[in-house]
Amino acid sequence: MTYRIGSGGEVPAVRGVSLSLAAGEAVGLAGESGSGKSSVALALLRLLPRTAVVGGQIMLDGEDVLTMKWGRLRAVRWSSASIVFQGAQHGLNPVRRIGDQIAEPLLVHRMASGTAADARVRELLEQVGLPAWRARSYPHELSGGQRQRVMIAMALACAPQLIIADEPTTALDLMVQAQVLTLIRQLIADHGISLLMISHDLSVLADVCDRLAVMYAGRLVELGPSSGSFEHPYSKALAAAFPTVGDPSSRLAPRGLAGDPPDPQKLPDGCSFHPRCPVALDICSTVDVDLRPAGADRTAACVRVGE
Repeated sequence: MTYRIGSGGEVPAVRGVSLSLAAGEAVGLAGESGSGKSSVALALLRLLPRTAVVGGQIMLDGEDVLTMKWGRLRAVRWSSASIVFQGAQHGLNPVRRIGDQIAEPLLVHRMASGTAADARVRELLEQVGLPAWRARSYPHELSGGQRQRVMIAMALACAPQLIIADEPTTALDLMVQAQVLTLIRQLIADHGISLLMISHDLSVLADVCDRLAVMYAGRLVELGPSSGSFEHPYSKALAAAFPTVGDPSSRLAPRGLAGDPPDPQKLPDGCSFHPRCPVALDICSTVDVDLRPAGADRTAACVRVGE
């Protein structure tokens, strides 16, 4: 996936990412800001700007999203796959009642109308832990956590097979974040929905997802079960960057990475991570390896895997 930047040509944003989700499976996508996580998510439903050029295939229930006609794509959005954006405040129309906004996908896809749509809205609000009378509220009358629940209700409205959640709890306080994560786990279990959840917080992803995929500089560097230990140096550094509550040493001397991810227009030779890698070898500056076996059901793109 590349972006056209004026006369400067194309800038690689995502490089050779390959992921699969089974029915009812939850996969977490992690990485620093600018690693390409949201670009992957938006590409799944062709929500990227016109300057984006996407290659390969995006298969959804046997159909390639990239080759769908506009009418077919419009039919697939919400009904087969839906998305929960990071900022619910920006994802909701401030001058429309939330009940009308939740009902809109049902009306567009002709899955319900009239009293049936109203009943479905009440049912969805109760599923996400909100009283049915909140359907008459406007977004500004809800808290941040309540608005996020409304976004989840909208995503569930047409009973999709896949939900894409792009940083759904980042703007919430810890107590509300825990409530929303519990809700997401329960909904996946109850409805058998596949989930692609994006976050920079590995602990959040590990709490919800079956597998974790870690991205750096537009490509996957590790993929494996959420319960195992990481093998790629970047994944380990990402996990270690979060301080431990109650541990003064981790709070006063947080472990992280110096520097910033590389500019996509000026990617270094070899492994893109080697300029920041604490265990880089000479070969890392000239050779970039693909994902390779790194333990039980785990792969990592590092020459040191297996040492």
